[in-house]
Amino acid sequence: MAQVISTNPYVDKLHLYDTNDLNATFGELRAEKFDFVVDLQGNHRSRQVIRKLHVPFSTFPKLSVKKFISVVFKLNLLPDVHIVDRYFEAVIGLDVHNDHKGLDFFIPEEGEFDEDDLPMVFEDGFVAIVLAGQHFTKRIPVTKVIEIGSILHKPVMLLGGKDVFEAGEEIVAALGDRAYNGCGKYTLYQSCSILKQADAVVTGDTGLMHVAAAFHKPIAVLWGNTVPEFGMYPYLPGERTLFRNFEVCPLHCRPCAKLGYKKCPRKHFKCMNNIPALEVAEWINKF
Repeated sequence: MAQVISTNPYVDKLHLYDTNDLNATFGELRAEKFDFVVDLQGNHRSRQVIRKLHVPFSTFPKLSVKKFISVVFKLNLLPDVHIVDRYFEAVIGLDVHNDHKGLDFFIPEEGEFDEDDLPMVFEDGFVAIVLAGQHFTKRIPVTKVIEIGSILHKPVMLLGGKDVFEAGEEIVAALGDRAYNGCGKYTLYQSCSILKQADAVVTGDTGLMHVAAAFHKPIAVLWGNTVPEFGMYPYLPGERTLFRNFEVCPLHCRPCAKLGYKKCPRKHFKCMNNIPALEVAEWINKF
């Protein structure tokens, strides 16, 4: 994920760890003589860093127990607070405040995608549909994308890695020149640049969803095995009408995991398959 913040002008220095030699990383960090550590990860590795540096630190409530209860017992005890706002609890003592302008994402000049390279059918605008997702149960099914794409007023650009290229080809075969398969063809920055040029975005619970939020795009989020209550929905303070969560509720098996699975544990994948395509497309068409 280094690319996500390596171009951020507010970051002075980026330290990358080598999983085969964490001691080298610890030595590099000690040499900086930091006064304070803000731990926004709260895992074994970040605790190792804190122990090695011997300086004051702060963290934030991960709510792991409440998430466990949500996944196992389907009881929602989670606060209605976005993860970004929870992060700020870790910096209260540093007099750091939220500017409520949302997220930042910076694309280097060489990473910009030239809009002239887009298909001619895109010259009057297009919708970006994100097929990517680290876990299968967060990805929008091919059949659902075809349904949505056939109703949208604008053509669609499909985005994702090489692992969803074949899915993109299947969608293009169904939608014809109304769709272009960009999966596996672009770098991270180019994909983000395409999101920036899109009229609107349809996505699952993915990293590109947050990039789209940084660009203040209208976002339709289709939720599979995860739920917005985990606090990971698009962060658009003061612009709540710019995104909409689409999910099947109630569904007794949701959420089935904090992260995701390679396949639906119940084999029906109703959480994605039963989302009404017409409703998603009509909401996007308003923009």
